[in-house]
Amino acid sequence: MRRHHALLALALAALAGCSAAPPAAPPAPPAPPAPSAAPAGQPDTAPAPTAPPSSGAAASAPSQVTSVEVPAALRAVVDAADRADADRALDAGRKPAETLAFFGVQPGMKVAELEAGGGYTAELLARAVGQGGVVYGQNNRFVLERFAEKPWSERLKKPVMKQVVRVDRELEDPLPPEARDLDAVFLILFYHDTVWLGTDRAAMNRAIFRALKPGGVYAIIDHTGRDGTGVADVKTLHRIEEKVVREEVERAGFRLAAEASFLRSPTDTRDWNASPMVAGEKRGTSDRFVLKFVKPGG
Repeated sequence: MRRHHALLALALAALAGCSAAPPAAPPAPPAPPAPSAAPAGQPDTAPAPTAPPSSGAAASAPSQVTSVEVPAALRAVVDAADRADADRALDAGRKPAETLAFFGVQPGMKVAELEAGGGYTAELLARAVGQGGVVYGQNNRFVLERFAEKPWSERLKKPVMKQVVRVDRELEDPLPPEARDLDAVFLILFYHDTVWLGTDRAAMNRAIFRALKPGGVYAIIDHTGRDGTGVADVKTLHRIEEKVVREEVERAGFRLAAEASFLRSPTDTRDWNASPMVAGEKRGTSDRFVLKFVKPGG
């Protein structure tokens, strides 16, 4: 009888073991600590370095530059005593020192300015790149015949312009074959004019893309049009909606790397003609976008 009770107790213990939860597995080793969101000594809000774009990857957002540090060498370019008084009078509205600094102009560079006009910016570029650099100054027939031939020809006689190559070509193919592997191409306050002039802007932007070296800069500044106007005001108000320029240039293969606000004018109503011929006292006060596009691969 005693043996029967013992066997029954063993059976009941076995049944209880089947319904109980299995013993807990040994604890897993602790996971390694997650990498710090920012390097030591930097706040978590510091921007992460931009990785090179990969195929199919979304492009990184452009840098928003609110303040431009101007190197002493570029400040000296603008402050040169032999610059013409007429050029100096434009400086307050054009901010040339910030422009040269933002787009990274340095001695020895090979650059171009499209629709150089009378040469205000081309001369500054020539001074900035120095004797070891070169500046291709392009104008098309329309600009030369209407207003630029005389002032441009006179400016090219100045000793400081000796590294400037005069280029008379149309915008669809604006640079000569030898203008290759350029560091930068500038188009200042003229992109809107390419629209009403009937320029094939896709061909123009592709030609600029080919002329630049990988990592080269396509520098565009223009008068801002009102939101939603597109290209409707390019001739009447000499303004263009910023997003139109972005879309067209990016379509040619460029990446928008940075934009600056040093020529922004929040009080500009954007409903008046910004052409220098008619702006009068308002000249230099229009709201202007400053866009730095880059040819990928640099």
